[in-house]
Amino acid sequence: NPSDAMRLDETLILEIDDIRANAPDFNPNAFVFICDGIEAASQSIDRNGDGEPDVVAVLLDLEPGSKKSLTLRYAKEGAKPREYLKRTQAELSVKVGGQWDGNKYIGGTFENTDYLRVPDAHTDHSSYIRYEGPGWESDRVGYRFYLDWRNAADIFGKKTTDMILQNVGKDGFDSYHDMSDWGMDVLKVGESLGIGSIAMWHHGNARRVSETDSIICRIVANGPVAAMIRTHYFGWKAGGKAFDLESDLSIFAGSRMTRHDIRIEGTPENLCTGIVKHPDANLFRSETGEGWGYMATYGVQSLANDKLGMAILFRNEDVMELTEDEQSHVVVLKTDDGSLSYFSLAAWQLEPQGIENETMFLDYLNETVLRLNDPSNIHIER
Repeated sequence: NPSDAMRLDETLILEIDDIRANAPDFNPNAFVFICDGIEAASQSIDRNGDGEPDVVAVLLDLEPGSKKSLTLRYAKEGAKPREYLKRTQAELSVKVGGQWDGNKYIGGTFENTDYLRVPDAHTDHSSYIRYEGPGWESDRVGYRFYLDWRNAADIFGKKTTDMILQNVGKDGFDSYHDMSDWGMDVLKVGESLGIGSIAMWHHGNARRVSETDSIICRIVANGPVAAMIRTHYFGWKAGGKAFDLESDLSIFAGSRMTRHDIRIEGTPENLCTGIVKHPDANLFRSETGEGWGYMATYGVQSLANDKLGMAILFRNEDVMELTEDEQSHVVVLKTDDGSLSYFSLAAWQLEPQGIENETMFLDYLNETVLRLNDPSNIHIER
């Protein structure tokens, strides 16, 4: 940890190729990390989707300016899965056993799936996908996005550190709009960018990924340390052109942040994202310069009429413009040969031991930017 701040729940990502450069027989299906004599929570992730993990994630607490030694132990063959406290989750739940009647799915029961080619008949309020799209969560906060023409991200405020998505929307299709023991949907998205939705800035408006030829969504990771959703949009019509776009959404234990990794084919003039406008929320923008910055809002802007903070974090070098349209505060970003990464986050007043006021939220944002600008590092040797 190169900083002078405590870093709780620091997730380190190790490339398996880098591990095998030192330990060629490393087996990502049977391993443990030991730190200070204690087993650290970890998991392997198959980001490439070829059936073979390509990275491993390990979770640590790092004291200010500290160095820790991790010991990696593994069996050369076989699978020996470990069980850790589940602190992240991703899921996609669709109905089976019913039938389509126009754009409505009649009957059936929800079952989770790791893969979905979105049916051509599916649209908003089709009653086909539980809470209308895939969801992802940490022990701090939950999110979902509408897997239809709206393609906007929403927030589940949580009053518990337990995983909750598996129970959302089962006792009524949109019952999550009402307060429950676990929390509730806390954001009114409407026609806005919600929180961190993908769009293109065109003729003074943010155009969401609304018109496509087809959409495929996969659950890439659903483990104790990290969860990840990959969505491929084929033939996105925007700005008079068509694009193929792939979006990865990742969340890690102990974190409010969603990492967005985007790859787009077709040389767009820009991509953009942002935050829904609310009249009772204050807008904040970090100073420009090298490294990471943010655009954020804070105020009484949740559906529960209490305090909610939202932010987009971006590399300042990627920023083309900070602007707005009628619905959203917008950051217009450029891609690097079709690739773009940014973060979004939400902090709800009622989360356990959460952020309670504007000052605490801005302090948290500034600490987060420092963490991104001066990341922890790891060295592998044998």
